[in-house]
Amino acid sequence: MELMRKPYFFTTLIFTVISIFLTACSTQAPNQEQPSTEIAKKPNILLLVGDDTAFGDIGAFGSEVKTPNMNKLADAGIRFTNFHVSPVCSVTRSMLFTGNDSIEVGLGAFDYSVYPPTRGKKGYETYLTDDAVTISELLKDEGYEVYKVGKWHLGGDKPGSKGPLGFGFTKEFGIYSGGSNHWNNLAMTPDFHDPDGLNKKRVEEWTLNGEAYDRPDGIYSGEIYTNQMLEFIKDGVKKDKPWFAYMAFTTAHFPIQAPEELIMKYYPKYLELGYAGLKKARYESLKEHGLISHKATEAPFNNLTRKWESLSQEDKEKQAKIMATYAAMIEDQDSRIGQILDYLKASGQLDNTLIVYVTDNGPEGLEPTNPKTGNPELAKWIENQFDSSFEAIGTANSENVIGTSWANAATGGLQWWKWFIGEGGIRVPMMVVPPGAFNEKYARSGEKSNAVAYAKDIPMTILEYANIKHPMTEYKGREIVPPSGISMKPFLDGTSEVVRSEKDWWAFELFGNGYVMQGELKAMKVRTGMFGDGQWHLYNVVTDPSETHPLEIENPEKLESMIALYESHTAKNNIIEVDKDWNPFQGASE
Repeated sequence: MELMRKPYFFTTLIFTVISIFLTACSTQAPNQEQPSTEIAKKPNILLLVGDDTAFGDIGAFGSEVKTPNMNKLADAGIRFTNFHVSPVCSVTRSMLFTGNDSIEVGLGAFDYSVYPPTRGKKGYETYLTDDAVTISELLKDEGYEVYKVGKWHLGGDKPGSKGPLGFGFTKEFGIYSGGSNHWNNLAMTPDFHDPDGLNKKRVEEWTLNGEAYDRPDGIYSGEIYTNQMLEFIKDGVKKDKPWFAYMAFTTAHFPIQAPEELIMKYYPKYLELGYAGLKKARYESLKEHGLISHKATEAPFNNLTRKWESLSQEDKEKQAKIMATYAAMIEDQDSRIGQILDYLKASGQLDNTLIVYVTDNGPEGLEPTNPKTGNPELAKWIENQFDSSFEAIGTANSENVIGTSWANAATGGLQWWKWFIGEGGIRVPMMVVPPGAFNEKYARSGEKSNAVAYAKDIPMTILEYANIKHPMTEYKGREIVPPSGISMKPFLDGTSEVVRSEKDWWAFELFGNGYVMQGELKAMKVRTGMFGDGQWHLYNVVTDPSETHPLEIENPEKLESMIALYESHTAKNNIIEVDKDWNPFQGASE
């Protein structure tokens, strides 16, 4: 028996030695196209941010606007229907990058309208400060290539502030400000500090990797941004490193401009529906698709808006074309997202990429000619410098806004819009597609969830997927404010039924208006200067997203406890009280 076993033993030994030898060789000479280090196994991260876009504006959230690529994200991942941001651009973006409350990192004020007594005060700098660490810095430290394309709006154009390269980005392209002309290098607002500023157009500063960039005319913003982002990503692939791409579109921020071939396809629809018709259609669609509660009631008429019947036929036609152009901006954004998804799929990167889509706030309701929500100086500049004809709408020589009436309509079953803390201003579409979800193995693909989540939860989610631990209180020798965002990964993985429980409340203040969110309940107070009554009200924003059924009379103790939470927030952050009658729209000329 011993003699019979020896050949088998020696054969096995030979094969084992050969196997070890081949394994060693393959370890010493890996396929150069495949990541071989631990760091290269980390997921890529694509953060897509739309601008001034309503909860009901994209197809995945019940809109008539054609967004097949965003719909693919919704079908692969999870749609969050109870996700909140701040009511204005830069304030939201400060939370997206830090996981902190905005006032902790310099964005307690909005640079386009600053309450005078807050100037120079800590927390009201109007740009991102070093009081926290950004995820872009932490990702870079872990070997990620970190790209920003599009809008920054967190500094770099103000004394003492920094642009993207100062916050860890390895490459950047776009504008520092809150928006610009979509067809050329002109700014979206005049230079209010120039005595002759209302009589001339202003050039917007563009940069590429920190250097001045001569932006060519005639290329639409979505095209120029997306092409540059794809260049950045392709370069990162050559370096065999993971990447974080912050794709910050300026669509659908004013000026309302879009490619002509996309505009007129929507025009007949909006001319037929008008303001109230569109609002009702979107409200019904949101309910039908399970994006708001079946118990939700229609939002009442807002007296800051106009009635369609009051317009002349000429004005109806202009307004319909403006809204059609806005829809075309969203469709163009969707096409650009499709370009990126197609490249990731073709290059084999899609399954190793975490994708988040979100918008920064609700639709822009600033209307220069509106005596209550407008700015006379801006209105005069637009009248003097641009073509207001029907034919010019959407072109480089137009400067239109959708205004209060279309902004109100766009939100469907919600009330208010950008600048306001009503749900229409702060509830936005958000979709998350975890790595691998496109391969149909993700159990939660296509789900719609009313889980409570907030802007500052996105960066913490990104860090957990990248397996990066936040330093919390100190970063490279400087003291930092620890973040209070919560990772959504356990919820996305199915190991938790919630993102935020009732103990995970948050509070927010801007322009003197404040709210606190705890579970499904929201306590809020709006000053008379922003058309509120200055009193606290309590709503369940899941069953009552239009905030038409106040609960404070039947739940006085709950309201009091939530007010106490809000007051603890204001005390902790030294929030300055705003005069009850101050109007930020008249001050919107920074």
